[in-house]
Amino acid sequence: MSVSPGKIDPLARVEEGAVLGAGVEIGPFCVVGPQVVLGDGVKLISHVAVSGRTTIGEGTTVYPFASLGFPPQSLGYKGEASRLVIGRNCLIREHVTMNTGTAAGHMETVVGDNCFFMVNAHVAHDCIVGNHVIFANNATLAGHVSVGNNVFLGGQAAVHQFVRIGDNAIVGGLCGLQHDLIPFGALIYGRSGLGGLNIIGMKRRGFSRPQIHALRAAYRELFYAGGTLSERAARVAEAYADDANVMQVVDFVRSGAKRRLIVPSDAADHVAEPDAA
Repeated sequence: MSVSPGKIDPLARVEEGAVLGAGVEIGPFCVVGPQVVLGDGVKLISHVAVSGRTTIGEGTTVYPFASLGFPPQSLGYKGEASRLVIGRNCLIREHVTMNTGTAAGHMETVVGDNCFFMVNAHVAHDCIVGNHVIFANNATLAGHVSVGNNVFLGGQAAVHQFVRIGDNAIVGGLCGLQHDLIPFGALIYGRSGLGGLNIIGMKRRGFSRPQIHALRAAYRELFYAGGTLSERAARVAEAYADDANVMQVVDFVRSGAKRRLIVPSDAADHVAEPDAA
């Protein structure tokens, strides 16, 4: 065990080989595995289990009964040396679980900086979670999910495997997300379709009125104008070529993936195929 000055409760168990940064605090009944790396100032309150090839960034605090870095809940996992990487200044509350990756995915699960995971949240194998993301109680990701920056998942929201969620999106409580959610998008009524843009979230993050108006106009053109989705995306890209926010949406739509694209329930193509754009 490589230990810098900090505080380790005598009732904690830290395996030989673990690397602890300066000022790490490990409370009673925590178990830290031999391949774990804890950055400076990490705090494990009590009864926290950290296993596998797990790295936790500086300043992150983990609350009781969280389980981090254990093997993925995947029948395809065969013991490969995969990883879990958690960023800086995250807040991980009670009973949160995060698993390592698999050979079928990225071989690692990655969580960004300044994220907040409330009680019972779950991040499955091979997920990529951005910065400043909030998971409310019982929000869960299946494997291979990609979540952008500044995303909010409401309580008991559940995300299907391989789904993408764009930056600045919001998923309401109790929503089941089966398909891709555009950047700035809002899914607030279960499976009833895209519910518009995350206007409140944009205002809170300091987006200007012209920026929001441009996104609204592009949204209407993209989902309600005539022509195919690919034709509408081309028109939006031409009209808003200099608008980075709008082009982020266009690029997301055009990139496609394994899942289809959620569109408004009253749009012509309610759920667009990934190659439709």
